[in-house]
Amino acid sequence: MEYYAGIDVSLKESSVCVVDATGKLVREVKVGSEPECLVGYFDQLDFPVERIGLEAGPLSQWLHAALVAAGHEVVLLETRHVKAALSAMTVKTDRKDARGIAQLLRMGWYRPVHAKSSPAQDTRALLVGRKLLQSKLLDVELSIRGILRGYGLKVGEVSRGRFEARIRELIAGHATLSMVIDAMLTARAALWVEFTKLHREMLRIARADRVCQRLMSAPGVGALVALTYRSAVDDPARFEESSTVGTYFGLTPKKYQSGETDRDGGVSKVGDAMVRTALFESAHIMLTRATRFSSLKRWALDVARRRGMKRAKVALARKLGVVLHRMWMDATDFRWSANPMAA
Repeated sequence: MEYYAGIDVSLKESSVCVVDATGKLVREVKVGSEPECLVGYFDQLDFPVERIGLEAGPLSQWLHAALVAAGHEVVLLETRHVKAALSAMTVKTDRKDARGIAQLLRMGWYRPVHAKSSPAQDTRALLVGRKLLQSKLLDVELSIRGILRGYGLKVGEVSRGRFEARIRELIAGHATLSMVIDAMLTARAALWVEFTKLHREMLRIARADRVCQRLMSAPGVGALVALTYRSAVDDPARFEESSTVGTYFGLTPKKYQSGETDRDGGVSKVGDAMVRTALFESAHIMLTRATRFSSLKRWALDVARRRGMKRAKVALARKLGVVLHRMWMDATDFRWSANPMAA
């Protein structure tokens, strides 16, 4: 008899449900959301569990790695699929969610999610932290501009290096403004120092990584885009076809067809939003700033003439994701022309 276990992960305790091959409930229990607690529970069972399932989430990656290291077969389930499968339940509890996950495993009605490797997870943490500091730094600068505007003081266009000197020049002689703005400038300086540390570390990793260097041979792809793409894809072999990368990152159109209704929507926007944004920005740079022509840019300009520049950028972002995956798989640099001899 085969047995399947579903785990609904919470911050303190996780609900565990074990069912057999016929769907009969075998065990239900609450276990602490710690790797040693879950591993200990499954190790003490008097029957082997064929497969353990967890819904992808913040703690799932950590628990998944520990259970796999303990020798269990564990699957991360795609969150949207689990939500859709369990949406018919009129009463939602952690126990019922664990039951539903166990039944999905038993029937095979699920889509597994890739578990990131440790280096990819570390890189992702670096990129998220860098983006947060950059966002807060910009928020502080914009807030300073907004406060000064209320006094009729206009900062104007100024470089980041001269920003503080310009602000102090404007607030000279204003006691209240000096007290408020001084505190904000101190916070800005601290944010800038810490952001610079993470930015330099990001550049160091990109320079030392051969895959990132290869991806950066494509126009519009810099260190940030290459490292973001590399950490998200992690293992390029998990995509059987390069063309599926655009769908994975939500850059393909939605479609709804039922009876006489047949509608095409915008891009699905599923998957990693950070990669989707990075690819779109690369497409924007390729179309608006890159001076050297390529067959890829020419293709996008043809799309722009037919459908408009915005759709062309989205289409180019999708195709760029496909091209980067092919470059990674084939271990080749970007080809500027469709003809290798011309390139």
